[in-house]
Amino acid sequence: MAAPQLSARAVIVLLTATFIGALLSVVAVQWCRINGWTDPGQHLALCYSDFPLLFAERGLADGAFPFIDDVSDAETMEYPVLIGMVAGVIAAVIPGEGATGERLLAFHDLNHLAVMVCWVGLVLVTALSLPPERRRHALLVALAPGIILTVSINWDMWAVFLGAAALLAWGRRRPVLAGALIGLGTAMKLYPLLFLGAMIVLCVRTGQWRTLALTVCAAAVTWLAVNAPFMLTQPEQWATFYRFSSAREPGFSSVWLALTPTGWSGETFSLLSNGLFLLCCVAIAWLGLAAAHRPTTAQLCLLIVGCFVLLGKVYSPQFVIWLIPLVVLALPRPAVFLTWQGAEVFHWLSVWLISAKITSDGAVGGGHYIFEVLYGLGIAAHMAALIWILVLVVRDILRRPTADPLAGPVGPCADALPWLSKAEPHTPSRTAADG
Repeated sequence: MAAPQLSARAVIVLLTATFIGALLSVVAVQWCRINGWTDPGQHLALCYSDFPLLFAERGLADGAFPFIDDVSDAETMEYPVLIGMVAGVIAAVIPGEGATGERLLAFHDLNHLAVMVCWVGLVLVTALSLPPERRRHALLVALAPGIILTVSINWDMWAVFLGAAALLAWGRRRPVLAGALIGLGTAMKLYPLLFLGAMIVLCVRTGQWRTLALTVCAAAVTWLAVNAPFMLTQPEQWATFYRFSSAREPGFSSVWLALTPTGWSGETFSLLSNGLFLLCCVAIAWLGLAAAHRPTTAQLCLLIVGCFVLLGKVYSPQFVIWLIPLVVLALPRPAVFLTWQGAEVFHWLSVWLISAKITSDGAVGGGHYIFEVLYGLGIAAHMAALIWILVLVVRDILRRPTADPLAGPVGPCADALPWLSKAEPHTPSRTAADG
């Protein structure tokens, strides 16, 4: 049976809502577009972006193409290959030379436009990934405050769109395409790689080893095809992202900030963070394999990504974009979503206030600790809200069967593990819309 498609009316509504969200995202950064991205003004005006900073400091303004041209260590992009390609192409089409105000603005605006196009794709893909009775929930992605306020900070939306497309391909029983999209997404940011964990659990639970092999191989081959040329021609530049991720100190709202006075190295924090995340993955795998009711693909993905974000050395404000589509897919509770978004907005505000104080050497907010208090409360609020969401998902998995519109190749398969003793295919009596 053909997968249900979106009606013309639904597409118009979703596009209109996303256009409104995108317009609001432009309004949110308008002060910086007019006055430039300078410290501490950009933080006080709540419109910071990595785009103009990296354009000026990574050789892009001088014509250097990441991962192709030889650059100094200071000019090496600390991102995976595909982000370097996107940045390089956009920088190359901007006329003129140097990091002038006009070129900084052009680089920001073109990148902002590109992530808005990805945003449109994300909304449509999310709608197609939801059961028909819940497709209106894709409007939450179109108008999410977390996206409106953070979409132009960095290139995360590219990877989020590719990851969401991979889940849709999986749900449409195209495991090779799903794997290829995960490979592309991982070449943009590591985040989509985490989706393989959910697919592995579901394939093991149902004994779908061939499907698992096809998906993993497609992801590996695609990632290698993108990365291998640069691994061979610019190994130092290519490895910078991985070295930087391992060696960097905790920052940007990480729970590990509380331990920085110990003087531990970035590698030590990486070991702790990765070790605890591995333990969480083991627990999630056990939940997925032992629960009486099979978890949905989105539920497992949200649990894995949520633990990754909570335990990471960095919890940048834009990481909320990673979670928004997964929360919409996995948890059919708009009130919970909006409450969580409120906590994220408070965190977003507190980050830029403390950044304004730091970048002004205390001239902004000096003489008292109100910004520090707000920052601490912001960290606590957005972590507590995410933990609350993850607990709700675990409770749903344990309490009731939920239809999985993204089950894809494992959907019609019976559970194959001995302790589950399922004789019939997975056909839950309740849908996610019953939440």
